Amino acid sequence: MPVTVTERSLDFAFPELHADARLRINVMRTLRVPDDDTTYGLPPGMGTFELRTATDTWSRAHGWTPTDVVLPMWQAEAAWFSFHCPSDYPFLVRISVGGVNAVTGEDFAEEIDFFGEDYFEVPEQPWLDGFRVDATTVRQFVAMPLGRGYTAAEQLTGDDDGSIRIEVTPLRADVWEERVAARHDIAIPGMPAGAVFDGLLCEGVPDPDGATGMGLGAGGTITQSIATPVEPRGNWDTTATSRSTLRIVNSADWEALTGTRPHHEPPTIAEYVEHGYPWFEWYDDSLARQGDSKFSSIKTVKEIGAEKGESPLPDNTGFTPPQPHVVGS
Repeated sequence: MPVTVTERSLDFAFPELHADARLRINVMRTLRVPDDDTTYGLPPGMGTFELRTATDTWSRAHGWTPTDVVLPMWQAEAAWFSFHCPSDYPFLVRISVGGVNAVTGEDFAEEIDFFGEDYFEVPEQPWLDGFRVDATTVRQFVAMPLGRGYTAAEQLTGDDDGSIRIEVTPLRADVWEERVAARHDIAIPGMPAGAVFDGLLCEGVPDPDGATGMGLGAGGTITQSIATPVEPRGNWDTTATSRSTLRIVNSADWEALTGTRPHHEPPTIAEYVEHGYPWFEWYDDSLARQGDSKFSSIKTVKEIGAEKGESPLPDNTGFTPPQPHVVGS
């Protein structure tokens, strides 16, 4: 069944498999943390990005399929992904950013790599704030124009296809039914209630048809672990995998495509502190996968800008955030 796109979420539903098999993914607006020597906590979502299918916005050919999803972002704006399954039905999720796997940094494989574990599982992993660097940190997702060497994929492969590809594979229905029947004996891990917390215009590099390409570069460091998969390989229904592709456009293009103004510019650190927005910390890292990924060797957007003699980011000076709110199962 195709992915349903609303203005605010991607809805992966598998009714032919099981009524409980439904996963909602939101792309959350958030503060861009400073790129300095501090490792920051998890900044909350400040609302969801609007989403539109390509057929709703653009009739010209841009190498996109009609089912591609358009995501508006300002240059240097940060984002994170939230994953919510109302029934706690398990899903295997893989994310490609510009053609590289967001968890491993390897080229995105067509088939699931169960040996290399190029995926994570929901609900054990309720969100993803950036490129996984090591057992305890990620580099925040930050929107940058393509063709300038700022994106993570351009650094690792020399190219960036300008896409965010999301693949979702559900648990087998018979495995789920066994767990539902045994719920009085087995506590199924789930995401806690309330865990989904609700500058400059990018000039970019025009493609031959006039579209502006955008990708994701590496921002500041955030404390976040990616949970090690726990489900046996045979529990996944790999015949039911569903896919969606997001295309980032800058705010100027968004208005031209949709006829509507883009969301307001991302907040600065000063505004963030003034409003007293909270920080969060996930309390249980017992499943954190160990070791470094290929992203541990890439440079941040700020570092690349310094080498080029450019200032690609609005100033977000370092500061000491308040004590984080601890959340978890």
